[in-house]
Amino acid sequence: MRTILITGCSSGIGHHAAHALKARGWRVFATCRQQGDCDRLIAEGLESFPLDYASEDSIARAVEETLSRTDGRLDALFNNGAFACPGAVEDLPRGALREIFETNLFGYHDLSRRLIPTFRAQGHGRIVQCSSVLGLVGAKWRGAYVSTKFALEGLSDVLRLEMTGTGVEVILIEPGPIGTRIRQNAIPHFEKWIDWENSARRDEYAALRDRLYKPSAKKDRFELPCSAVTAKLIHAVESPRPRARYYVTTPTYIAGLLRRLLPTRLLDRAIAKG
Repeated sequence: MRTILITGCSSGIGHHAAHALKARGWRVFATCRQQGDCDRLIAEGLESFPLDYASEDSIARAVEETLSRTDGRLDALFNNGAFACPGAVEDLPRGALREIFETNLFGYHDLSRRLIPTFRAQGHGRIVQCSSVLGLVGAKWRGAYVSTKFALEGLSDVLRLEMTGTGVEVILIEPGPIGTRIRQNAIPHFEKWIDWENSARRDEYAALRDRLYKPSAKKDRFELPCSAVTAKLIHAVESPRPRARYYVTTPTYIAGLLRRLLPTRLLDRAIAKG
């Protein structure tokens, strides 16, 4: 039975992927930050235990738990959990960037490093990184999240080059708008770190706060369900020759094309126009 460790499974992309791969015959270790969410997943028929990217000890315990259940083997890792901290770059204190990088980048890196020796020893393994269209192009008010995804793209590209010949594949999935709770989950981070009332952009924050606190019932016209990401993940972990990158949603394809074709100033204008 093929085995995979998936992070961020309490909801959204990770939750859908865990159930879909289990239905395809994979043995899935579906992890979450909170024990309560793990208990819920266990009740849903999944194997689950805590993994918090922000804690090295939590990552070490999760790796030990995973390998103890598989006699030291694992076929794939899907690094998925992440969060956003919306706000203008000039309003992001150092602590906000430190906190988001701990989860969105350092946690991914730490977990991958701890599993690479297992993949090397068995001669195969897949490391699938959930990046974003915002790992390809930037967007206003999303500087903290964008910076982590740009860093993830670069780190993953180099790791892929360095793993050549080892049997370890490093793969990036780049979703665009997907129906998850990332916007709602960003509110506590916004409230913790962004002093918008004393910002030079105070008036501009009205629109951002409306998007956070008064989400429209109308879905983004390009938004896809979590199953669209799962479809790419399935190809990434099951194909004999996986791609290095998988785009998901129309905006991601457009962003990837424009980044290659347009000079920076024209790309800036295109992004500004949405």
